[in-house]
Amino acid sequence: MMLSHSNRKPLISCLGAIRVLVFHLSLTQVCRGQSHLIGPSQPIVAELGDDIILPCQLNPAEDAAGMTLEWTRPDLNPRFVHVWRSGQVLDGKTHKSFEGRTSLFINELKDGNISLKLSNVKLSDHGTYRCFIPAQDKQMFVELVTVSGAVSSPLLTLVGLDQATSGVVLQCESKGWYPEPELLWLDAEGKILSAGPTETVRGPDDLYTVSSRLTVEKRHSNNITCRVQQKKSNQIRETQIHVPDDFFNIQSSFCAVTVGLTVTLAVCILFISLLVFFMWKKNMMKPKRRQWDESDKGEKQSLTKIKNKDQVFTEEEREKEQLMTREKITVKTKHIQQKQTELQQLQEKIQSTQQNLQTLNEKLENKKKELEKPTSLLSNWFSSSQKAEAEREVEMLKKELETTETELKTKINESEDKQAEIQQLEVEIQRMETNNTEMKNVQQSADKRSECTQNQLKTENEELIQIKRHVNQLMAEVQKLNEEKQRSEDQRQQLEKELETKKQELVTQLQANAGDKNGSETLKQLRGNTITKVLKQPKDTEEDKKEAKTLKEVLEKMLTELLKQPQDTEEDKKEAKTLKEVLEKMLTEFKKQLWAEVLKRMNETETLKNLLENMNEE
Repeated sequence: MMLSHSNRKPLISCLGAIRVLVFHLSLTQVCRGQSHLIGPSQPIVAELGDDIILPCQLNPAEDAAGMTLEWTRPDLNPRFVHVWRSGQVLDGKTHKSFEGRTSLFINELKDGNISLKLSNVKLSDHGTYRCFIPAQDKQMFVELVTVSGAVSSPLLTLVGLDQATSGVVLQCESKGWYPEPELLWLDAEGKILSAGPTETVRGPDDLYTVSSRLTVEKRHSNNITCRVQQKKSNQIRETQIHVPDDFFNIQSSFCAVTVGLTVTLAVCILFISLLVFFMWKKNMMKPKRRQWDESDKGEKQSLTKIKNKDQVFTEEEREKEQLMTREKITVKTKHIQQKQTELQQLQEKIQSTQQNLQTLNEKLENKKKELEKPTSLLSNWFSSSQKAEAEREVEMLKKELETTETELKTKINESEDKQAEIQQLEVEIQRMETNNTEMKNVQQSADKRSECTQNQLKTENEELIQIKRHVNQLMAEVQKLNEEKQRSEDQRQQLEKELETKKQELVTQLQANAGDKNGSETLKQLRGNTITKVLKQPKDTEEDKKEAKTLKEVLEKMLTELLKQPQDTEEDKKEAKTLKEVLEKMLTEFKKQLWAEVLKRMNETETLKNLLENMNEE
């Protein structure tokens, strides 16, 4: 029992020593495993041309002077940026773009500081860098973001008016960005507005220029902000603009004025067309109202005078209107040129003011950065008086910045007013030019119609002259017929007188020489002369017919009286009977010819009458 107990104690002590040794070894291993590389959690932002440090630190601190240290960038070929081996730098393996621009803090390697200093930063330095210790297989990554120091604040300009939505079109543009930024439109409440696509242009210096357009409607707020930001570098630039309600009122009133002018122009064109039509109709009716008994020369002269007066009057009015329109257009054009010159000067002032504002912003930001540094650094570099002076300078810059912003807003408002006024004047000039063109077209159409009317009037005048000539010819023929009728009447009266005289002579001779053959021969001679004279008489009218009938009755009466007288021989009876038959036959033929001639003259008279009635109606 005693033996076993004594042997058990050394065994327990041996196990305890082993446990202590294992614990010590494990503790050493744990402590050794806690040493690792630490670096920044956020990207390192560097401006072009700056010297920056990419931090990398061993924690807990170890002497890294004898270690192999590598700074690499995986996207390069070769990937090495800086290599430290055996206490010296290996330049042959590094990328050409980093030659002479990288270095380590050699005096601080013993403290575990293996940070890399990069001088004269370029745009191509943008990327992710790896700090690596091959012997311990420890690594750490640092992201470097290169930005341009010449980033400009967004420039807001008024492009124009959108007639479809009755809105105002704004354009925002910002230059000098790297990497590619993001452009946003915000309202007064900070809400993102829907805008057109952002246009991005990369220049020969690898810097980006972004621009975008936004149509601001009346339902939006009047304060619009254009913001350009780069999330990785945490760079933000923004510009705010105030759009007055007057722009929307101008747009709506412009639409109303356009509609009113269109309706007025249509009414004026209709009125001018009706006026031209009535004038043309009036000119067409004037020749028809002339009296038919006026001479052709008088009609032509009067019509020519009237046309010349009307033409001179209308041409004078048109020339006056065209001159007035041209003068108005010239005045409006000069006014527009003056406004454009003023607008250009104002835009130049705005540009210079914006540049001054940008310079002041940069100065203010630099001062803010200087003031935001720790107090310990300020105490090393500045005295208290210098700090106060810097604060005063910052305050002065702030005030100057506010004044400049106020002036810029005022000038922008003036520029917008000028642009709106110029657009209104351009629209008015365009409307006046359109009216002038339409007046010219109306004048040309009126001239064509006037020419057609003159040609038609000339043709009608020629026809009228021909008709009047024909009427004159007919009137001359009627006059000739009347003269022939008068001659026939005179011959008839003379024949009646001769017949009465011969009758008396015949009665006297018959009474004196009843049985004398000379009486018979005298009677035959008288009958022959009478018949010849009767046949020579032209019977043209109803009066001639009546006279012929009367003459027939007289002849029949004379013949009856002659037959009643005692005849000496049978030969006288036969001759009297034969004479009666000849007279009856001649009278019948005379009646037929007379009736045919009367019908012919009546038809011609009726035709002439109808022609005169048609001319009077026209």
